[in-house]
Amino acid sequence: MLLRLLVSSFLLAGTSFAVPTKEKRVHRHGDLSDHPHKDASDFLYDHEAFLGKEDAKTFDQLTPEESKERLAKIIGRIDVDKDGFVTHSELHYWIKHRQRRYIEENVNKHWREYDKNQDDKISWEEYKNTTYGYYQGEEFDDVEEKATYKAMLTRDQRRFQEADRDHDGIATREEFTAFLHPEEFDHMRGLVVQETMDDIDKNGDGKVDIDEYIGDMFAPENGEKEPDWVLTERQHFHQIRDGNKNGYLEATEVAQWVLPTEVDHADNEAKHLIHETDTNKDGLLSLSEVMDQAEVISLSTITDYGGMTLAEHDEL
Repeated sequence: MLLRLLVSSFLLAGTSFAVPTKEKRVHRHGDLSDHPHKDASDFLYDHEAFLGKEDAKTFDQLTPEESKERLAKIIGRIDVDKDGFVTHSELHYWIKHRQRRYIEENVNKHWREYDKNQDDKISWEEYKNTTYGYYQGEEFDDVEEKATYKAMLTRDQRRFQEADRDHDGIATREEFTAFLHPEEFDHMRGLVVQETMDDIDKNGDGKVDIDEYIGDMFAPENGEKEPDWVLTERQHFHQIRDGNKNGYLEATEVAQWVLPTEVDHADNEAKHLIHETDTNKDGLLSLSEVMDQAEVISLSTITDYGGMTLAEHDEL
């Protein structure tokens, strides 16, 4: 059972119910592409930024004719108000939508698992019974693991309640997305910080000292010497993380660490693509302009056609 395997991994990692040590603490949106942004020689960055890394590979296999035909259909989808032009806001929204696809796919997968009565909602009882039901009964007498499940249940309930904005005990799809991916929602930021503090603050004093900070990442065995990256993290703790230089990380400093303010790459890419494609410089993209600049556009995140068809319900 998935839950049992999950808990076992926690125990093997030498923790009680903390986040697995291999999971990165910092929640950030990656760049839109691993390729350098150098339009003078290629448009690979734009290609992956518009399609997503996996979908871009599928689109690469189309002939030029197929590429233009499908590109025209995609532009029609981006043009939400159907006025014949793509605005910056429409393009920005599309690219953000592509960034969120992995989240949507994850939510859809779990939604089918937890929406037992298929009413397009997930109640706390549905989630609890599906995830923990077997382990709440008296027949399960593994005390150590049962205590771990109980702690995980408490944590999940707190997160569910925070995501459930109308407090009716039932999660809509948006609320369930916030439950599974709290780092994506502003109103869940405090919970992300609280969960991080719960995991790292072992002595429960409400702050993170250097030993707790390093201990969350590295646990030496048999006199093992600290690798260079750990020494670097020690420097980061004192020079960067500990803003007020009091030797500890308070909640506000933990927030700055795990939920850093970021550049809006999708906004920058939308501006860039319009700049490269808008030949009459009216700030809008017409279909003819897109077709004239098909090399730029088809090698960009606009062409998010790989892995989906227009008949699918992957609406904007």
